[in-house]
Amino acid sequence: MLKRFLATSLLATAAVLPAQAQDPTGEETAQGDVSVTIYQNGQALVQDIRTLNIPRGTTRIEFPDVSAMIRPQTLSFNAEGTAIVEQNFDFDLLTPAKLMEKAVGSTVTLVRTNPATGAEVRERAEVLSVVGGVVVRIGDRIEVLRDDGLPVRVVFDEVPSNLRARPTLSVTLNSNRSGNRPASIRYLSPGLDWSSDYVALYDEQADIVDMQGWVTLTNNTGTTFYNADTLLVAGNPNGSGNGPRRDMVRPGTETADRERLGDFYLYPIEGRTTIANAQTKQVSFLDVQGVPAQRTYAIGSGWLQSDNDFRPVSSAISFSSSSDGGLGDALPAGTVRFYQRDAQGNPQFIGENQIGHTPMGSTLSLVTGDAFDVFMQAEVENREVITAADYERSARYRVFEDGELVREVEIDRTVDYYRTTMRYTFTNAKPEPVTVQLTQGGLDRAWWGRDFRIISEDVEGEQINFGMRRYDVTVPANGERVVRVTYESRF
Repeated sequence: MLKRFLATSLLATAAVLPAQAQDPTGEETAQGDVSVTIYQNGQALVQDIRTLNIPRGTTRIEFPDVSAMIRPQTLSFNAEGTAIVEQNFDFDLLTPAKLMEKAVGSTVTLVRTNPATGAEVRERAEVLSVVGGVVVRIGDRIEVLRDDGLPVRVVFDEVPSNLRARPTLSVTLNSNRSGNRPASIRYLSPGLDWSSDYVALYDEQADIVDMQGWVTLTNNTGTTFYNADTLLVAGNPNGSGNGPRRDMVRPGTETADRERLGDFYLYPIEGRTTIANAQTKQVSFLDVQGVPAQRTYAIGSGWLQSDNDFRPVSSAISFSSSSDGGLGDALPAGTVRFYQRDAQGNPQFIGENQIGHTPMGSTLSLVTGDAFDVFMQAEVENREVITAADYERSARYRVFEDGELVREVEIDRTVDYYRTTMRYTFTNAKPEPVTVQLTQGGLDRAWWGRDFRIISEDVEGEQINFGMRRYDVTVPANGERVVRVTYESRF
C-alpha cells in the first residue's frame, strides 16, 4: 500500500561528491573504473577507482552507488596524500515505505483527487503509525488510509537526513594537499554470485559429445555495476567445501591453461560488462565439439541382497576433460544437461547431473536416469554352512580374588564358514547388446570378516577395493543373461 503513495521533496547535501559519469548504456552513475571479482559462494570483491577533487584538511567524501549489501568492515580506501579518519555506510534507502516510517510523529500533506471532477483537496495530517497500514490524525478525527486504489498522494515537507536515494559510503579523511586525484575503494559484498551450466549434445552413433559451458551471473546487491571488468573465481575461499561431486570416476592430474590464484582457477569475462541489479546474465566460457563419449550402464548389489523384483540399471554418459581427446579444460562445479537428436534431427532432453570442481584430465560418468529397457535382479541362490576343521579359541578369563589368581576359564567356539552363490539375472529389450557394470559391495566386514574368497564366477571380475568387486556383463540384444558368482566367507 505504501508504495502507491507519491513522495515529493528536495534533497541537498554539503559533502564532497564525485562527478556523475555516464555509462555507455546512458545511465548516470557515480562509479568510476569498476572491477568485480565474483566467487561461487555468493560473495564478491568490488574495486572502484574514482577521480575526486579533494580539498586540503579534514573532509567528508561520499561514494554513492556502492553495493547496498557492502560489508563495511572489509573496506579499504586509498588516495595519495590522505589518511582515513572515519567511515559510515548509509544503507537506509529512500523508498515510499521508509519515508512513511520516518514520518511517524510528523505532519504531512494528504492530497486527494475527486475521480469525477479531478479537483484536489489538501489536508494536513499527523502520521501516528505505519504498522499494518497508515494511521493518521486529521484535525479531531483518526483515519486509516485505505488501499483501495483511489488517487491519494502524500507530500512530505523534507527528506529525512538519514535516507539516501542510493546506497552511499561516506569517508572522513585528512588530506595534506588539495586537487584532483584518483581515490580507490575496495570492499567485499554478498549478493553477487555465479554458477556454471553445461549443455551437452550426445551423438550415440558417433560416440561423441558437443559441450558448451555457460556462466550465469546473478546480482542481488541492490546496485548496478556499470561497465565492470569482471573476473570469476572457481573455488571456495571460505573453506565451505567443493559441493557435490557425483559420478566422477577418477580426478585428473593435468594443469589447465588458465590463470591460477592459489588453489583457484580464474575465469575472466571477455570485455567489460554491466551487471545490472536484479538481473541474471549468461556468458559462454566453453565450446568444444566432437569429444569422445559413450553410453554406459551400471547397477550395484549389496551383500546377501535378494531383490523382490527386477531393478532398472542406471544410464550414464562417460567422457574425459583431458587435453588429449577430452574437453581440455578445468570445469567449475555446475549442472550438465544432456540432449540427443531424435529421428527428425531435433535435440531432445535426456537427463542431467551435477559435477563438483573437476580438474583437467578427469574421467567422468554422469548418470542421466534409469534405463527403460535394461533390468537386473540379484538373488541369493544358495547359502550353506561350512564347519571349520579346527577350533578357534576366542576368549580366556582370569579370575582374581584379593590379588591372587583363583581360576582360569577357557571358552572354545567353532567358527562357521559360509558358501554363498549369488545369481544376477539381466534382461535387455534393446535391439542391440549392452554392457552393464555390476558392482558387488559388502565384501569387507571389518577385521573379523576379511577372510573371503571367490571360488567361481561366470564373468571374470575386477576387485575395485577390498569390499567391492566389479563385473562387466554383456547382455545380448532382446535377451537375458544369468551370471553366478560363488563366495566363501566367514559371514
